[in-house]
Amino acid sequence: MYEVERETVEHYATRLNELRACLNVDNLKKEIAAIEDKMSAPGFWDDQEEAQKYVQQLKAYKAVVTMPDELHREIEDASTLIEIAAEEEEGSLSAEIQGHLDNVKKKLDRLELNSLFMDPRDEKTAIVSIHPGAGGTESCDWAEMLYRMITRYCEQCEFNVEVLDYQPGDEAGLKSVSLRVSGPFAYGLLKSEEGVHRLVRISPFDANARRHTSFVAIEVLAEVDDTIDIEIREDDLKMDVFRSSGAGGQKVNKTSSAVRLTHLPTGIVVSCQIERSQHRNRDTAMNMLKAKLYDMEVKRQEAELNAQRENQQDVAWGSQIRSYVLHPYQMIKDHRTGAETGNVVKVLDGDLTLFVEAYLKWKLGQKSRQVR
Repeated sequence: MYEVERETVEHYATRLNELRACLNVDNLKKEIAAIEDKMSAPGFWDDQEEAQKYVQQLKAYKAVVTMPDELHREIEDASTLIEIAAEEEEGSLSAEIQGHLDNVKKKLDRLELNSLFMDPRDEKTAIVSIHPGAGGTESCDWAEMLYRMITRYCEQCEFNVEVLDYQPGDEAGLKSVSLRVSGPFAYGLLKSEEGVHRLVRISPFDANARRHTSFVAIEVLAEVDDTIDIEIREDDLKMDVFRSSGAGGQKVNKTSSAVRLTHLPTGIVVSCQIERSQHRNRDTAMNMLKAKLYDMEVKRQEAELNAQRENQQDVAWGSQIRSYVLHPYQMIKDHRTGAETGNVVKVLDGDLTLFVEAYLKWKLGQKSRQVR
């Protein structure tokens, strides 16, 4: 009795041990201890900005090691429950045992997803920008829908989301929005959304109810920290200031505290209006610019490697990655991974797990082929 359940528990325990090794849990625990020692030292909090970096790093490390430890306890609890039920020949516990094992499986699957983060940038804070393509109000509305999808997904992941810049559309939707998303593996989870998203639907703005196709580009960058040195000369910058504009009745500043920076050598433009202080907005905009320049260099190096190995280019920011069809049928398909679903409402409401997992596995497969 309960032999199948025992085998399941053993299988889960083996998977957990493999994942603990992959996630380097033991070394992370040493890093946590070192940071906690540093935080207890006199004068640690004198530099608040530097101290917060260690606090965020500690939080990220603990997020990685907490789930394996919890799963270890839950697997042991499941094993104990099975033995008690077997000894007492208590068949009524079958449903409780199965529910316990189902919960362990879900957490193991999520932990396995975390182990797919092979890029050193994956654990960093993400900067997400959404820009509608040609199409006027139709594309602006589609951008607003994707903005909601991304923020709902971030809520489900319990990420912290800051709106750095928001430009509302003239009639509906938005012209552009930039977000700063922080939390465990924020960039690693959101990078699957970078690229052009295509929507096919009956336009709510067309009096003749015709079918329209809209395009919106999403850019996802890893925030650059002090471990990466990006030099930007002041002579290469043009700064403009303007008054903030808010979304949906959001309180806006009465002074010209919003900042727009243009990097003259590359033509990159970034803006921030979240703070009331012009100085803080400039600092945030500089971080966004550094992230863009770093991302540009990483992609240049990746393109060179791909050209050397397979004479192929990686998925670029301007390429179409996913189609959302609402009419004449309902289907969402990712053109890179082949992942698809007919439950468009669920996806647009923020359930991106199918596409995120498929992308990470696809990306890992690409790297494995490059190594061979």
